[in-house]
Amino acid sequence: MMIQYKETKEFSCQEIEELFLSVGWVSGKYPQQVVNALRGSSQVISAWDGDRLVGLIRALDDGCMMAYLHYLLVHPDYQGYGIASTLLNCLKEKYKDYLYVNITPDEHKNIAYYEKHGFSVMEDGAAMQLKNLHFAE
Repeated sequence: MMIQYKETKEFSCQEIEELFLSVGWVSGKYPQQVVNALRGSSQVISAWDGDRLVGLIRALDDGCMMAYLHYLLVHPDYQGYGIASTLLNCLKEKYKDYLYVNITPDEHKNIAYYEKHGFSVMEDGAAMQLKNLHFAE
């Protein structure tokens, strides 16, 4: 398996839908919105097996002090090969001079993974969310 890593913001709806639904993420039901979100992101790094999108990570940043990492996902057929770690390390390198690099794992079981990569749980913080209910699930 030869995985290539690319910095691109151009994806087809089909590529996004397949990847996101493969890991059970509801956002895969809205591939055009995800494509638009990726185009508007500060950084996007994707993993490819030939012409198949098998993983990606994106970041939003303010240009100098704070970056928020989001959408770290790898197709289940490709998990366990270090792809997620490579994607995460690529963005950590890009943001090495920023004061804060934040990530909010969607599931508590993923906290240990991010701690292994140098992140720590904020002592007095909590993730919060306002969900727009016009998206049907």
